[in-house]
Amino acid sequence: MSGGQSADGRETQRDRVRNELRAAVVSGDLIPGAVYSAPSLAARFGVSSTPVREAMLDLVKEGLAVAQPNKGFRITEVSDQDLDQITAVRLLIEPPAVRAVVPLVPAADLPLLRTLAEHIVVAARAGDLVGYIEADRIFHLTLLGYTGNRHLVNVVAGLRARTRLLGLAPLLADGSLVESAMEHHQLTDFVEYGDAVGAELMMHRHIGHVRGLWAAR
Repeated sequence: MSGGQSADGRETQRDRVRNELRAAVVSGDLIPGAVYSAPSLAARFGVSSTPVREAMLDLVKEGLAVAQPNKGFRITEVSDQDLDQITAVRLLIEPPAVRAVVPLVPAADLPLLRTLAEHIVVAARAGDLVGYIEADRIFHLTLLGYTGNRHLVNVVAGLRARTRLLGLAPLLADGSLVESAMEHHQLTDFVEYGDAVGAELMMHRHIGHVRGLWAAR
């Protein structure tokens, strides 16, 4: 099975499984340092072992897992120093990129951004951490896509994948995760109003949660 999308642009099973597995790694649903076999992951995601094995090999290339011969895949661990450095790089790239795209987003595309933002809120309210991470990824990469710079989008996608948000689960209990999810609607507001500076500041604050509020939990 191909690792990309099908000819008509639909998401393949491998794409879906890879995205879900990536989100599970980022959220900590798949435990750092733990080894998972393809059959166990296949049972967990309700698919056959083949797309899981293919998807995990993709994640190995992304640095999210390491193949363990005759055992499966070990989820890579990321140090606090690495997370701080990843966050620092994201702060250098994403806020100014968001500021640049504000005048480039067509008014006709705002409903799409609203829908993507709402998917994040719905996942947060449902307590679906894996769904939250994936919806968050789609929203931000879609927004950055308006730069027209695929290299920038790929770099940010890689940095986001290497981030670990292990403090998300406690945020469900006190409602903080829903509050954070609502920031995506606020960011879309700035885009709709044409407030590039406001969008940049909101993006800076949002990324700061990774190493601030979330890390503290």
